[in-house]
Amino acid sequence: MCAGMTSRVLSAWFPYLGAEQVLRRQNTLDPLRPFVVVGMRKSALRLCSLNPAAEAQGLTLGMALADARAILPDLTSVTERPERQASFLNALGRWSERYTPKVVLDGVDGLLLDVTGCAHLYGGESGLLDDLSARVAAMRLTVRLGLADTRGAAWALARFGDVPIAEQGNTREAVAHLPIAALRIDDKTTATLMRLGLRRIGDIHGMPRGALSRRFGSMLVQRLDQMLGILPEPFTATTFAAPYAVRLSLPDPIGKTEDVKAALDRLLERLCARLEQEQRGARTLRLSIRRCDGGGDAVEASLARPCSDPARIAPLFERLIEGLDAGFGIDAVRLQAVATESAQKEQIDNLKADNRNTEALDDVIARVGNRIGFDKVTRFLPAESHIPERAFTVAAAAYSKPESFPECGLPRPILLFAPEPLHTDQTGAPPERFRWRGTSYETLHASGPERIAPEWWWDEPAWRSGPRDYWRVQTAQGQRLWLFQTHDAQNASWFAQGEFA
Repeated sequence: MCAGMTSRVLSAWFPYLGAEQVLRRQNTLDPLRPFVVVGMRKSALRLCSLNPAAEAQGLTLGMALADARAILPDLTSVTERPERQASFLNALGRWSERYTPKVVLDGVDGLLLDVTGCAHLYGGESGLLDDLSARVAAMRLTVRLGLADTRGAAWALARFGDVPIAEQGNTREAVAHLPIAALRIDDKTTATLMRLGLRRIGDIHGMPRGALSRRFGSMLVQRLDQMLGILPEPFTATTFAAPYAVRLSLPDPIGKTEDVKAALDRLLERLCARLEQEQRGARTLRLSIRRCDGGGDAVEASLARPCSDPARIAPLFERLIEGLDAGFGIDAVRLQAVATESAQKEQIDNLKADNRNTEALDDVIARVGNRIGFDKVTRFLPAESHIPERAFTVAAAAYSKPESFPECGLPRPILLFAPEPLHTDQTGAPPERFRWRGTSYETLHASGPERIAPEWWWDEPAWRSGPRDYWRVQTAQGQRLWLFQTHDAQNASWFAQGEFA
């Protein structure tokens, strides 16, 4: 900024962002009909966003959904997706860099742009606002703008002003008629000021700052001085990272599955090249299509490990592509890595077979996980305990790495289950004959015992009988069982807890 140049801040407020973002995604919804986005607030479903048609019918933000349906029984509503709205606002911020490199996210529905020295490129400040408004309207969005010397004044004009531009050096006069709520203060302070008859910002301009601070708190004075430019307000531009996405516009519409797969292959090469260059790997990818009629469809696929190899990603979309609705033809295809992770190169030992099989196992986990859910594909991991039922944990295979179980010196059964009682009249160790699961068994060979004592810091009712003596028993019927005997003097019994291969 040149010396002596007054800073100019533009506030862009999207009052219906949540609802309009959903309407843009779902072309089947009529934007002229009342539509709301609802979320859980204060133990009830309430309106988080609404479109102009719903507002015209008397609905307001924060209203309970039940009350809204009492007014409009046929009201259309969807559940809020805050992450999607945040992603959309982030995209708008990145798009706004066409006007200035200094753009800041302002809450969940606004942007702040430092347009100092930029307005002349559009024929003046009015031309800049007209250009931004026209482009946003083409996106089917509603925006309200405010331009002033400070971000506080610009914010107030966008939300409460009838004239969007405050002339340079004229901030005090431009905001004097605005309601006291335009100061960005809490609702309680606003209500107290209005109850005292201080309804406009101009009503407190000339009041002593010390008295205002003592009576209403320091935030009121701080916001007033920031609006008037007496106190500085930091303006640190947000860095908007470009999404990992590629797009292919088609000269002629396509509709065959083979054609969509060919388009996917071309997009994967471009996307994976960028991921590889930045040492990133995709965990979730979304393939979107745009039909000739303006509608669209999308499918998602996830991976068990961060990946940037097109040959391993493409097979995950084979079944999903068949479910896409091509309609009368597809004229654009987009591929985005919606979730990525660091995938730096690691040194591996090519002589080890497990290294060669790791990628193949990850591909199997990805294929199965996309069908039934990644949380349902699990693996066993070792845990630090010598108690059989506590010596392992179960973890989702896609979010954990395989680990080898430590050698304990003695074999462990391939199948472990909860202790099941044996029926025997013998007192020897181990019993020569016993009955288990309705079948009689005869012991041919046994090795043991292996004594396992409970951990003193862990209170488990099943181990309150004290140490157990475990035996490996080969039966005449072919079963190889893992049996144990309790050391409870009053109730010494035999149990089966596992089977060997």
